Amino acid sequence: MDGVTVITNPTVSVRVTSTANSFEALRRFNRGITIAEFKCKLELVVGIQASCMDLQLFSSTDTFLQKLDDNEALMGSYPVDDNCRIHVIDKSGSQSGVFEDLSAVEKFELPDEVYDKRSESVRSFLKKNKAGRFNEEKAAQKEELQVQRDAEEKLLAEALSPGLRCEVQVVGQPTRRGTVMYVGNTEFKPGYWVGVKYDEPLGKHDGSVNGKQYFQCQPKYGAFVKPQFVTVGDFPEEDFGLNDEM
Repeated sequence: MDGVTVITNPTVSVRVTSTANSFEALRRFNRGITIAEFKCKLELVVGIQASCMDLQLFSSTDTFLQKLDDNEALMGSYPVDDNCRIHVIDKSGSQSGVFEDLSAVEKFELPDEVYDKRSESVRSFLKKNKAGRFNEEKAAQKEELQVQRDAEEKLLAEALSPGLRCEVQVVGQPTRRGTVMYVGNTEFKPGYWVGVKYDEPLGKHDGSVNGKQYFQCQPKYGAFVKPQFVTVGDFPEEDFGLNDEM
């Protein structure tokens, strides 16, 4: 009698969550890697050091199945199926992201009229010495310079449009590639801004800032940069191997 051959997909798509972030990422991994290698790849997804990770496996319906606690075992030796969830726990106790939302911080604000009456304040000193914004000549020069910068920024922004492939080169940061998703003014800061969806999760958000959605993308794929840092062209998509697709 003929034997039965069982063919198993060499890769598996899983949902990744962690105690360091509130977002959920969908990634594809090779079943043939060890749990230790798997943790190293997860570093780029969740931002937790591999040595500080505890991994929990949940089913596609988010039912806890077991821990992935044998670093030498192959990922395929565990019952990891498509759409299962891998939850990464940071054993270091770090509370990443806790202080990202400054709106929850209570601030003390002194009323403007009360501050104006203080003789020992910085504002009072500037008024007496006609310094800072109280120096009308210098303030006029600064305003003229800002108008010039705004005009140059507008020209750069007008050369960009959603859908164009681009490279982003911000001083002090690595070059990143992506797609222009938004060009224009925003509510979070003045001036012209370019919303970019990066090829890999190297951004800061999902296209929304302070509750306003400017464009759509996966969490950590979106970012806003100034037009002068964006170069458009026929740039192929970058692949850092975060998806491990075969």
